[in-house]
Amino acid sequence: MFRVLKNLYKDAKNIKDKDPATSNILEVLILYPGFHILIFHRFAHFLYTYKLFFLARFVSQLGKFFTGIEIHPGAKIGNNLFIDHGTGIVIGETATIGDNCTIYHDVTLGGTGKDKYKRHPDIGNNVMIGTGTKILGPIKIGDNVKVGANSTILKDVPSNVTVVGYNRIVKK
Repeated sequence: MFRVLKNLYKDAKNIKDKDPATSNILEVLILYPGFHILIFHRFAHFLYTYKLFFLARFVSQLGKFFTGIEIHPGAKIGNNLFIDHGTGIVIGETATIGDNCTIYHDVTLGGTGKDKYKRHPDIGNNVMIGTGTKILGPIKIGDNVKVGANSTILKDVPSNVTVVGYNRIVKK
């Protein structure tokens, strides 16, 4: 229990450190849907790992109802995820997100409907995903990548680049 509270505190502190609009951790704890969905997701993911699929989905849908952010309980999320604003985010069942990532509103980490088992993307560490971006299919986004707003990513992206539009690398 202590570890869970410690991790939640670290999440709240991370959000406070990354968001210049907040002045203290209490504000994050009470007002930030990106923080609230992490609580819902951690609990739903715990249930999912014990094959309590209905309860896990129920908890995730409660989280979606309260925050406008949908994270499937099967998705694997690393440490220090910062979801800024958050409304309209969808993260699929087989998606993975590394450590120290930032995701802005209206982002989809989804499938294409063509794949059977691994259907969603793997996001590396220290990745920033801009508003409105769609990353689809079982692809890999490398570490230290910046994805520009409203991009559509359908192919792997190497580490240490900036990508915009339709898989167009603009900076190495």
